[in-house]
Amino acid sequence: MGIDVSRRNPKPRPLSESEKMQLDEFVDAIHYSARYDDKKFEYRHVQLPKQMLKAIPKDYFDGRGTLKLLWEEEWRALGITQSLGWEHYEVHEPEPHILLFKRPLNYQPPMH
Repeated sequence: MGIDVSRRNPKPRPLSESEKMQLDEFVDAIHYSARYDDKKFEYRHVQLPKQMLKAIPKDYFDGRGTLKLLWEEEWRALGITQSLGWEHYEVHEPEPHILLFKRPLNYQPPMH
């Protein structure tokens, strides 16, 4: 179950300061699910406030109006905070404000 990189921006698209300021008011209302897992990955979903979608830059969305798969730099810029290793792998299309994340079970950050 790899990531469909064609559903991402070619490279991370940083937010401008004014874009970040527009999103700041929503950060405290972001909801993080409990973690759940299978034999390979742990998962969680992150629910953005629906109104927040209107403040996210248009080039974060595909031609159908669905949020693209976000690079870590992009989802962190939106105000999503989670530990290292999480990858945005899917958007729940019926509810586009719900982002699905996964990382390998027992993930250990690389030692520098």
